[in-house]
Amino acid sequence: MTGFGRAEGSLGAWSWAVEARSVNGRNLEVRFRGPPGFEGLERAAREGAQSRFQRGQLTIGVQAKRADTVGAVQVNIEQLERYLKAGGPYVATGMVAPPTLDGLLSLKGVIETADAADDPDAQAALEAAMAASIGAALDGLAAGRAEEGRALDGVLGGLVAQIGALTAKAAGLAGAQPALIKARFEKRLTELAGEAVTEERILQEAAAMAVKADVQEELDRLRGHVDAARALLASDGGVGRKLDFLTQEFMREANTLCSKAASGALTAVGLDLKAGIEQFREQVQNVE
Repeated sequence: MTGFGRAEGSLGAWSWAVEARSVNGRNLEVRFRGPPGFEGLERAAREGAQSRFQRGQLTIGVQAKRADTVGAVQVNIEQLERYLKAGGPYVATGMVAPPTLDGLLSLKGVIETADAADDPDAQAALEAAMAASIGAALDGLAAGRAEEGRALDGVLGGLVAQIGALTAKAAGLAGAQPALIKARFEKRLTELAGEAVTEERILQEAAAMAVKADVQEELDRLRGHVDAARALLASDGGVGRKLDFLTQEFMREANTLCSKAASGALTAVGLDLKAGIEQFREQVQNVE
């Protein structure tokens, strides 16, 4: 789910650039950085991201500048006095040092453009134009992620095919399970021959080994998970979270198969299955 999108724009004395980036994430997390005085842009960025994406850690940044030869800036005295009033008690008690001029002027809302403050309509038009550029950058990001997804489709399909092939191989080896378990049972009976063994004890031993010999349920579930994975990969829309859950189910069955394996060959196939499933899990993190 990595990607990048960029858009630029201008209106009147203002020009700006928007960059949107994303990396893998289980859920959707949006971080925004924008110019002071344009607080409404954060909402536009978050809503735009939520309407386009379901997963990923997104960073959206807007850099804006105003032509030096046009208009002027002014200090918002009311906002400045609010900051001074809020911090006054802490300064008076010595908890914090007195504020510096450059520190005060860097606070949000203290410095503003005179024309934006005097003309709300101009400010609204400017924010709307910037919000449109945010949408364009997010569209570029979405296109990049879609391109990555198309390239990833073959990788995921190959891993699912590998898991399916290993499941079939395990099914072939599982046919030897009953004979191996029977040999173990006979050996166990020999070990118990010198003890006072009741019929109930023998039945308990036989039942425990019979359960261990049967891996058909695990194989059936693995085959079902392979079919489900192929169906999800062929479907439209976001399937990343569903594939996350399916990967957990894959690994659960592979672990049980390994624990029940009565032969080194079946254990080896089970370990290969776990390795393939882990590779699949890593790639699924890139899926929307």
